[in-house]
Parts: sequence; structure tokens; C-alpha cells
Amino acid sequence: MKKDLREGFTTGSASTAAAMSALRVLLGGQSPESIEIPLPVKGSLTIPVHRTELDQTSARAIIIKDAGDDPDATHGHEFHAVVEHIDNGEELRVELSGGIGIGKVTLPGLPVPVGEPAINPAPRKQIIAGALQEISQIFPNLSGIIKIRIEVPRGEEIALETMNSRLGILGGISILGTQGIVRPFSHASWKASIAQALGVARASGIEEVIFTTGRRSEKFYLDHFPETQPICMIQAADFFNWSMRQAELKKFRKIRWALFIGKLVKHAMGFPYTHAKDWSIDFPLLASWCEELNIDQAITAQIAGANTARQVFEMLPKTHQTDFTQMLINKAQINALGFTGKSNMSIKYCLFDFDGNILR
Repeated sequence: MKKDLREGFTTGSASTAAAMSALRVLLGGQSPESIEIPLPVKGSLTIPVHRTELDQTSARAIIIKDAGDDPDATHGHEFHAVVEHIDNGEELRVELSGGIGIGKVTLPGLPVPVGEPAINPAPRKQIIAGALQEISQIFPNLSGIIKIRIEVPRGEEIALETMNSRLGILGGISILGTQGIVRPFSHASWKASIAQALGVARASGIEEVIFTTGRRSEKFYLDHFPETQPICMIQAADFFNWSMRQAELKKFRKIRWALFIGKLVKHAMGFPYTHAKDWSIDFPLLASWCEELNIDQAITAQIAGANTARQVFEMLPKTHQTDFTQMLINKAQINALGFTGKSNMSIKYCLFDFDGNILR
């Protein structure tokens, strides 16, 4: 029986839980073992509280981030909120800042202005809404300023496992989460990272971006073209259709794909999403394409029953490999343009073998 993957909670929800817990203690409440927080869209979530601390002027609460079964770099790490109250008699307001381990935005194109801590709009609203909810339940007539500072002690170290530096987020991690809940291996989170990377590249004046299908194709591309700015490189993974449509929305007119033969075949076949689990290569169709290149029928018959695109490529005589790959690129370019609905975009392909050599 297939085991259901366990959901977790976002960095935004961890920060909200920490802020609400610290605020409860600061305002004279008991240190909670768990706390119910509002989610950014609708509903609520109960999160365990690791510990709280109270001193003369502030309170601190610590949450252990739980990403469920998602391979999240922040899983198991501490998220802190330090809360202070300044009673100046003014109308109540909440001020949010980032401390140790929270990155700062240094490049335009992100949803957070340059110079601000990398706390995205949805979790920012979530943290403030949670604080106001807590105040309304404990101290509804409170006035003055509530200052909340989010910290992640190992944030700078964690950020090395993310794409933050490429996006111009320096010194720590980002506080993210439009839903508040982490769903394992979320397509939504990967798509969001593609859109965000394109936004930063566009705001930085980049004219051409290079989509790669993963770290390996990215490494091979940079090995061959070391002058490429890292901000131009975007790991699009299997999201062919999504990446092209987002590039069009950001008004890019020059796109290059760096990939291997299997993904190129799927691009040529027009698969919007190229993961093997969801989209399998049509080998009889591939065989018919090879027949159009006048490849021997004995070989095309073998291609029709092949298991992998790599196997097909290795079946071909070297005299036909160039024509074969060019045919695939031509078809892939047509499909890429079809996803955007545009005809004035330049789309190029860089095809690698598995040793990192450029085939086309």
C-alpha cells in the first residue's frame, strides 16, 4: 500500500506561531505547548511550541520547523520571534523586521523591496494577522507598538542550500508561504521559484535566460560558458510549458534550454510537463520521425520498441545523429513558441551528452 506523504508547515507559519507564542507570554499569558495560527488564505493550523523565554522588556518563542515529508532545507531548524511592546499611547500597530539568519533583498524584481528583509507579502500579512488575533483575545484594549523580529539562528548556513544568493537575497533565508502548509514535492513551490527567478532577471536588465533541467545540466552549461551570469540560469526542471509562459509574461525574447536527450525528445513531442511518471515518450512516433530522415527500417523498428531516448540515440549511425538532434530541436522550438503564443521569441537549445560534451 502506498504511504501518504505527510504535510508540513511553511517558514511563514513557523514565524507566525513563534510571534503569537512570544506575544502571549509577553502580555502575561501562560507559555503554550502549541498554538493555533491563521493561514494566509483560509483556515487555521495548530503548531507545537518548542519553548518560550521572558525577560524584562521582551519575550522570545522558538518553533521547530516541520516540512513534513518535503525535502525542505529548513526542516528541523529553529525559528525564533522576539516581541517587544512600546506603550506610547498611540493607536496599536505591529512592526515586523528580520534579524539573524533572515536574508536581505539586494536586487529588484522580487515581491519585497530592495533593502528590506526577505519576508514575502503573504507571510508578512499572516504574522501580523496572527499577532492582532492574539492581542484581541488577551488584551483587546492594547495600544502602542508591537515590534516583532524574526530570527533563524542557522539561516545563513541554510541559505547556502537554496537559490537565494542568485536572487540577490543575502545573509540568510526567505520567509515564504502563500498557503501556510507545505505539501510534499509541491509543484506550486517550484513554479513559484521559476517565476521569481525570471522576475529578478528581468528587473536586473537581463535579456536572455537559460533554462536548465537540473543541477547537472546547469553545471555543464557553466563549464562551457563560464562568462554566463548566474542570475541568468534558472532551473526549470520538468516545467516546459510553465517556464515558457512565464518567460513571455516577463517579456523575455531570448531563451536557451540546456538539457539532455530525454528531455529534448519530450520537448519535441510537446509535453507541457516532462517528468517520466506523468509523460512517457511515444517511441513508435519517434521511429516514424526517424523514417522521415531515411534511417534504415531495421533501425527504426528497433526504435519503436526502445525503452529510453538515450538508447535510441545510441542506436543511430553517427552519420544520422546530427540530423536527428536537429530535427528534435526544430520541433522543440515550435512547441516552445506554441506555449507562449508568440512568434518573435528566439529559442535555442544546448544539448549535452552524459559526460558534459555539447552535442548540438
